[in-house]
Amino acid sequence: MSESLVPQLPVGPAEPAAAAPTDWTTTSMNRRIRARYAAERRFRLAALAAVALSVAFLAYLLATMLAQGLGGFTETRVALPVDLRPARLQVTPAQLAGRGADLALAGAGLEGAVDAAANRAFPQAGGAAILSDDAWLKVRDALKADPSRLARSFTLAVPVTSEIDVAYKGKGTAAAEAAAAKLPLARGLNLPFLTAADSTDATRVGVWGALKGSLLTMAVTLACAFPVGVLAALYLEEYAPRNRWTDLIEVSINNLAAVPSIIFGLLGLAVFLGTFGLPRSAPIVGGLTLGLMTMPVIVIAGRNAIKGVPPSIRDAALGIGASPVQVVFHHVLPLALPGILTGTIIGMARALGETAPLLMIGMRAFIAAPPGGLTSPATVLPVQIFLWSDEVNRGFVEKTSAAIVVLLVLLLAMNGVAIWLRNRFETRW
Repeated sequence: MSESLVPQLPVGPAEPAAAAPTDWTTTSMNRRIRARYAAERRFRLAALAAVALSVAFLAYLLATMLAQGLGGFTETRVALPVDLRPARLQVTPAQLAGRGADLALAGAGLEGAVDAAANRAFPQAGGAAILSDDAWLKVRDALKADPSRLARSFTLAVPVTSEIDVAYKGKGTAAAEAAAAKLPLARGLNLPFLTAADSTDATRVGVWGALKGSLLTMAVTLACAFPVGVLAALYLEEYAPRNRWTDLIEVSINNLAAVPSIIFGLLGLAVFLGTFGLPRSAPIVGGLTLGLMTMPVIVIAGRNAIKGVPPSIRDAALGIGASPVQVVFHHVLPLALPGILTGTIIGMARALGETAPLLMIGMRAFIAAPPGGLTSPATVLPVQIFLWSDEVNRGFVEKTSAAIVVLLVLLLAMNGVAIWLRNRFETRW
């Protein structure tokens, strides 16, 4: 047969030659491996250094606040010998047992008698000038507890002035330390600091007024922001159509979460005080203002938690005949609730530490008594700390640090609740 009659098969591209296996034993390859491992070690060390630096700053902050603030939970007292017989107070034991005992002792001149006792006992240290303004109140309470002290001498530990208190703790002036060295002083637990309100005397101030104001303000904030934020998150995730208006709302919420807090203070000043005429410096106004600030955070946290619920949960509920509302409230919301609560408490903790918006609505007034309700004049812990830090009296330095310790304890408690809720209700898929 002729070769021209033999069919010619098409010739395709030549198959590529098999790649030669990588030789991992060469010098260049070993160098590359060592460089890669070295880069990984440097990255781990950098990450560890960042964590160590953060922990160091936190430890330094806590140590500094505790070192400066623990002294605020104690007070310095002097052992005062008291003999009220020379004063001839016109008070009978029967009057001390009645309701008018305080008025009777004040009208009889008990404060002057206590000052005279201090002048007799400590003339070389300044006499009555070393006693706190409420020292005579301790004597008054002691007389009410034991009326027989009217007719005999006794010794009672009463608080001293902030100058002597600071000097006894080693932080005062030379003159105050010299006076403190001549006195029978001792330190004790300052319980009124946890039960009293603000005062012009550093030895009489307390955090309960500000703490109660903070708790009332946070209650209003939670009642305002939580239901609105959760319902808004549910609507945006489960019901809202995907269009330009929804995108605009989402962008607006994200932007609101990043707005400086003082802007919300201006909004609260204009709306709640200027338009609605709510009482100035009241917890209800502070709570509504902080609720506006916290609500975008709750919406964002709620949407993320709702997104984390698997679609199969919704499909299974719909498949057995549940309505869309039942799917949301019986299945999606309970499963997303841990994440929503965690985000809510974190947002509330942020609101608890805010000062600027509350200053704008007048919650920086001098409040000498704890608030009686949501419409009573009040202050909050951050504002109280701000006011004390601006005082000239050195006795307020320890009180400021002690108030910061109380605020940190409250913040840690709220974050602890958030962690507990997450671990308690979290569902792993």
